[in-house]
Parts: sequence; structure tokens; C-alpha cells
Amino acid sequence: MRQVVLDTETTGLDPAQGHRIIEIGCVELRNRRRSDRVFHHYLNPERDIETGAFNVHGISAQELAGKPRFAEIAEALLEFVRGSEVIIHNAAFDVEFINAELQRLGPHWGMFAEHCTVLDSLALAREKHPGQKNSLDALCARYRVDSSGRDLHGALRDAQLLADVYLAMTGGQAALWLDGGRPATTVTSARAAGTTTPRRGLRVITPTAGETAAHERRLADIDRASEGRCIWLRNKNRG
Repeated sequence: MRQVVLDTETTGLDPAQGHRIIEIGCVELRNRRRSDRVFHHYLNPERDIETGAFNVHGISAQELAGKPRFAEIAEALLEFVRGSEVIIHNAAFDVEFINAELQRLGPHWGMFAEHCTVLDSLALAREKHPGQKNSLDALCARYRVDSSGRDLHGALRDAQLLADVYLAMTGGQAALWLDGGRPATTVTSARAAGTTTPRRGLRVITPTAGETAAHERRLADIDRASEGRCIWLRNKNRG
């Protein structure tokens, strides 16, 4: 399973008014673990940056004068996300900007969602935490993701934080694959399959001491993130 967590910084709020992307950062997740692959560029927008936007990210037009233009990194960006699920906080904002940049390059580039699927982590957070603050800062605090030093927004830094928040927010069986891969054995319920014939020949793998310790740590993390509602931990303690 390959996912990409993406964030952008821009010159302003509305691409219809000519605002541009000035920073784009992507972090790759493989089987619900951060890999060492990232995609990160500062971009020359060829225009001024609004004061309100500068106050958010602290990036000036002067700093970007020698940086590449979006056209120079567009193919590499699409190659990085191609075929993946892209996770974006408030996805409509970033996707609108990326689409506007692609449209400037010509219709043959298509729309961003033609190259990948998009998951809006803000919509997901609102479903899980209705009526609560669901900004990235609020989610970092809720899931105990260390965001210290985040005085200003930055696309790569925020993508890294969002990756950690997303993994904590969607913590479940997939997050318990301690080796980063899929389970060695998949067991299908005979009842669910419509038959009572037992499956034979299934491998039983005993965890090592290290895997058991990692499992215990993961249960503790889930219990903290869910404010004491980790079902696996409660059942274990009962037994």
C-alpha cells in the first residue's frame, strides 16, 4: 500500500486571482510506515506574495527568485504521486492550486486526480471528532504528535506532521504490522465464506521477544491516542 502525504504553501488564497504555489512537500508512506522518500521544492511564483500569506509561512519573493518554476518540477511531482493515495489536509485548497498550475501548462497535463486518488484528512478528522477543532495544530495536540518549533507553516514539515497524525488517527490492525509488511498469513472466517469446512495448513508464527515488546508499545500508543479506549489492551488486561 503506497500513500503520499502532501502539503503546499502559496502566495495567497485564490488561484483564480493568479496566486501560485511557492512550496510543495510530499512524504511517502509504505504499508503505513514513513519511508525515506520525500519530494520537496521551493518554487519561483513570478509574482508578489501577499502579506497575510507571508505571515503564515514566512517565505519572501526575494528568497524564491532563483528557485525553479512549477513547470520545471511538474513531471517529477506527478511521477512521485502517480497511482498512490494522496492525503491532504483540506484537500480542496491544495488540489485547486495544483490544478491551476497544471492548467497553465496545457490541457494535456490533465487534472491532479487523474494521476492519483485524494483523501481529505480534514474531512476524516471532522467525522471522527465532530464539533472539535481539527486544524493540524489541534490534531497534533490531540494525538500527541510533537509539533514544537512550528511557529510558521512549511510544506515539508507540515506533510511530515500530517503523516504522523494520519497514522495515529487511523490506528488499527494495519498499524500493528510490526515489520512494515503485510501479515504472513491471512485467515478467512469459514462462517463468512458460507462454509463450515475448516481451513487446513495455516502457518502459526510465534512472535519474537522484540516483536512482542513492539506490540506492547504500539498498544500503549493507541491507548493514549484514544484516551484509554484501546479494546485490545482492555481485553488483554482482562485475560
